[in-house]
Order: sequence, then C-alpha cells, then structure tokens
Amino acid sequence: MEIDVMVMGAHPDDIEIGMGGTILALNAAGYNVILVDLSDGEPTPAGTHDIRMKEAAKAAQMMHVEKRVTLDMVNREIMDTVENRKKLATVMREYKPKIIFAPYWEDGHPDHIQASRLAQASRFYAKFVKTEMPFTPHYPGKLFYFFSSHLRIKMQPSFVFDISDYIDKKIEVLASYESQFVSNQRNLAVADHVRQENGYWGRQIGRKYGEPFVCQENIALSSARSLFDA
Repeated sequence: MEIDVMVMGAHPDDIEIGMGGTILALNAAGYNVILVDLSDGEPTPAGTHDIRMKEAAKAAQMMHVEKRVTLDMVNREIMDTVENRKKLATVMREYKPKIIFAPYWEDGHPDHIQASRLAQASRFYAKFVKTEMPFTPHYPGKLFYFFSSHLRIKMQPSFVFDISDYIDKKIEVLASYESQFVSNQRNLAVADHVRQENGYWGRQIGRKYGEPFVCQENIALSSARSLFDA
C-alpha cells in the first residue's frame, strides 16, 4: 500500500495541534494521509487508554483521515532506540509515504525530542535490504517538521502553510480531545493558544492563519508557477 503523506506524533493530539489545518488541506486536495501516534498518551492525569483511543479516532474522522496507527511506546518514556526505530520503519515500509511530517527536534517535552530523532533514524532504517523487518524497502522523499505546543520560543521556519480556510475546523478537531482540552481545567486555554499561534504565523506570510514547518533539506520548486504560489 502506498500513501502520499505520513504524519507522526508522540501522543494523540500532538499532530492536530501542530498541523491539523495542513492535514485538512491535504485531504481536501485529494492526498492520502496516515497518522501515526508513537504512544496512546498513557499514563496521563486525564483520560484512559480507551478514552484516548476514542478521541483520537474521532479527531481522525473529523479530518477525513481513514487510517490512524498507534504504536506501543509509553508516554514520558519514548526513546530513540534501535527497537523503536524498527517499529516506526516498519510502518514506513508498509505504507510507503512520499512525505513524512514529525515533531521539531527542539522542544520542552522529552518525548517530542525523541520522536523527532526517531523519525529521522526510522526514515533511514526503512530502506534497509538485509533486515528482519517486513515489507519491501522504502525511503520517503521528504521529512518536514512541525512545531509542538511545548516549544516556547519562535524558531525560523522553512515555510508557513496557509490554513486560513481550515482554522475553525482545526479548533473543532481539538475539542474532540475532551479529556485533555474540555473537561481538563488545566488545559482550557490550549485551543485559544493554538489559534493565537496560528494567527501569528499567518501574519508572517500575509494571511490570517498559518502553520510553520522546517526542513533540513533544500526544497525544490519545479515550475515558474511555484514562485508565485510561494
């Protein structure tokens, strides 16, 4: 099975916070997107495994994503190990994404940092020929990084994607994580914070709302039209 885009995060809701609007835009444009959560978010003060899984499934449905995979890593204990590299690489080999999105490598949450390292290493592992990993080798063409909510400083992105048409739907998607952002009094301001952050990045490109991304590789523009779209 081959898909266009794989988006991975450490916990359910990381992906939606970082790039929910872009996922909505990708699906609206007809691209196939798969979501990969390294953990179910447990243990956590608010929620249970079953609750988190139901919320994640609802969020995926609202973003028109047909496939969401949850690996068996543990919240707060995610590490860039050979074992975990192979787990994630196996998913890459199975679905063969052209593009991968992952958390940015600098963050206040250790799991996000490790998830970023895992994405880069697993991308390399996925192309191994002599390996016990199932499925045929695959090397995703691009790896982009999104910013997570624990990043408190403004980094310089490689590009900002206009999500002005999708910001309201993105906020609705976040509300599907009721245990985290609705009934949890500590996180009631998260949705407003996300809207404000996306508003900040939108202003940087002359739009209402945007989501920033970083790439460690050069990004090719293949047509003259691309210069005007950028």
